[in-house]
Amino acid sequence: MLNPSTIAFACGLAAGAVLGVAGRAGRFCTLAMLEDAFFGSDLRRLKSFALAAAVALLATQALSEFGVVDLSRSIYLTSSIGLGGSIVGGLMFGIGMALVGTCGFGTLVRVGGGDLRAIVIFLVLGLSALATMRGITGMLRVMLIEPLSLRLAEGTNQTLASLLGAGSAMRALLVVSIAIALAIWALADGRLVRSPRLLASGLAVGGAIAFGWFATGWLADDEFDPARVSSLTFVAPLGDTILYIATFSGARLNFGIGSVAGVIAGSFAAAMLARGFRWEACDDARELKRHMTGALLMGCGGVMSMGCTIGQGLTAFSTLAVSAPMTMLAIACGARLGLEFTMTGEWLPAVRKLFGVST
Repeated sequence: MLNPSTIAFACGLAAGAVLGVAGRAGRFCTLAMLEDAFFGSDLRRLKSFALAAAVALLATQALSEFGVVDLSRSIYLTSSIGLGGSIVGGLMFGIGMALVGTCGFGTLVRVGGGDLRAIVIFLVLGLSALATMRGITGMLRVMLIEPLSLRLAEGTNQTLASLLGAGSAMRALLVVSIAIALAIWALADGRLVRSPRLLASGLAVGGAIAFGWFATGWLADDEFDPARVSSLTFVAPLGDTILYIATFSGARLNFGIGSVAGVIAGSFAAAMLARGFRWEACDDARELKRHMTGALLMGCGGVMSMGCTIGQGLTAFSTLAVSAPMTMLAIACGARLGLEFTMTGEWLPAVRKLFGVST
């Protein structure tokens, strides 16, 4: 009989593979989503993301409502709102994402496609995440998060339903209303429907998020050693993967490590099937420096904000945590700033454009 950690790893491998295929074959990319919206007036990727959020929210809340998963055991439903982490960490992650050209999830997709630059990003992002969780930059994280955290009243957590004092019926109505609104916005004009890859990837990613909760909260639950329930996110698990590879006997497999391996495997399979696998590397030292700087910002910022575009934008959102929209807004602002910088090479004009200040 498989032990809970092995089951969690296997489930993470499966869920990650779905995202790997969605990223490679389905063109599901969060930075491209923002870039298309900012500069191309193309909202199809954003609508695919919204559809994924709607599916994840409905399915996850159904699991919670029927007692299959106890979401209060997740890292997102805390008794305080980390304003400092969401804002500062989100901005850092967004800027880093723009400098790199993708997020943590996209980095793994690129690794599966043969991008050697992505391996460097993986290592820097993972190590900086570990350092911010447990190491030298952890002090900076505590200094930024603790003083700017908003403590909530006794018995209240940061879910929207809890903050509104909603009962079970009102929470269900809230969940259905939000999910329907997102789905209608995503599907109403038909452009997403006419993009079958984006449509399928949105549905698949949303389902994978809910499956992650089911896997860690039910399939791999160990009543003798209760652990936090979790789903897909791609900052801390990269660090955990590096730690597991380095120590092996001193660590154990988990859902996050499985999801990292799964995304790479899924992306590799999709790339090989489409004959799109090819080795790539940095053009020069300047590009490598930009990538390493961006990876460092993503690793530190992602831990401060307790998630990335997938971790906060979809996984935390599926729990109705209010940190999700705050962090995503900060990430979007950081990404816009970083993208402007990559085009102009200067920070001041980029800041001015972000705030709409004329030069």
